[in-house]
Amino acid sequence: MKRSDVASIIDHTLLKPESTAADVQALVAEADELGTFSVCVSPNQLPIEVPESVKVATVCGFPSGAHKPEVKATEAKQSVELGADEVDMVVNLKLVKEGLWDEVEADIRAVREATSGALLKVIIESAALTDDEIVACCRAAEAAGADYVKTSTGFHPAGGASVHAVALMRKTVGDRLGVKASGGIRDAQTARAMIEAGASRLGLSASRAILDGLDD
Repeated sequence: MKRSDVASIIDHTLLKPESTAADVQALVAEADELGTFSVCVSPNQLPIEVPESVKVATVCGFPSGAHKPEVKATEAKQSVELGADEVDMVVNLKLVKEGLWDEVEADIRAVREATSGALLKVIIESAALTDDEIVACCRAAEAAGADYVKTSTGFHPAGGASVHAVALMRKTVGDRLGVKASGGIRDAQTARAMIEAGASRLGLSASRAILDGLDD
């Protein structure tokens, strides 16, 4: 597992609410140096200038997911208009816990319809879910037209990504969708384990430290 191969699937992430424009500029410069796939920033940071080789990702309904579908859709649409190539939306966990799967799908679909041309990732907050809920969330995301399912925001007290959740998500979506592992991945060993479990994208804030732990 070469450093460059791992770098090419990293969303280099900065989502601290207090982040400044200067912090984002430093993030972009580091992403360019490390060769990461993208940078992921909050919507209030958009638009940003990036090298041609670096994509721009942002979040939607973040971090709680407790927003009305039309609010998420409006936020996502504006982000795409401001240059976001990818949108990572948070599911409505209330609907998930109540088992209202048609409404979960409708929530995701509203964002999907608002982000034509952009890649859509659905954050399911896997650490807060049962295995059955993880599977059902992945199925709802696929039915709604999402491109990826993603483990975590990194902000939920239940925790972040786990190898078990990533493997279950990959088993559920097969090769039809991507799987993004994000939240609490801070070393090369953990990153490697996530990839081996089926992650095709990694959301990392500690990208440099993780890549430094891999062979060239």
